[in-house]
Amino acid sequence: MAIDKSMNVLIVDDYKTMLRIIRNLLKQIEFNNVEEASDGADALTKLRGGNFGLVISDWNMAPMTGLQLLQEVRADNRLKSLPFIMITAESKTENVIAAKAAGVSNYIVKPFNAETLKDKIEKVLGHVHA
Repeated sequence: MAIDKSMNVLIVDDYKTMLRIIRNLLKQIEFNNVEEASDGADALTKLRGGNFGLVISDWNMAPMTGLQLLQEVRADNRLKSLPFIMITAESKTENVIAAKAAGVSNYIVKPFNAETLKDKIEKVLGHVHA
């Protein structure tokens, strides 16, 4: 299945440097329509007002964590089937279980490169679950 690389992608992280890194990695794999949100509340506002094909969110944010953002997205009728990739610094089993239980599409453990990101996006958008 061909992936629509012109889709709008929302990246969410409260760390500006990380947003820049993810944006650059997305650009390397030809996703150029990227919007940023600096926290979960900002992301929800953008998601509810926009038309996004994918969310890539950091787990560890304040005041709303990536997991809470995911739960909000899955509880929203209009957004509940939106592909959602979680980025986490540690692959603790309980985090992975919590994210899966909340309906995450896939997750990436830092550090990662463009190839890993591409692979995860293809799995998610090609509807092949991890």
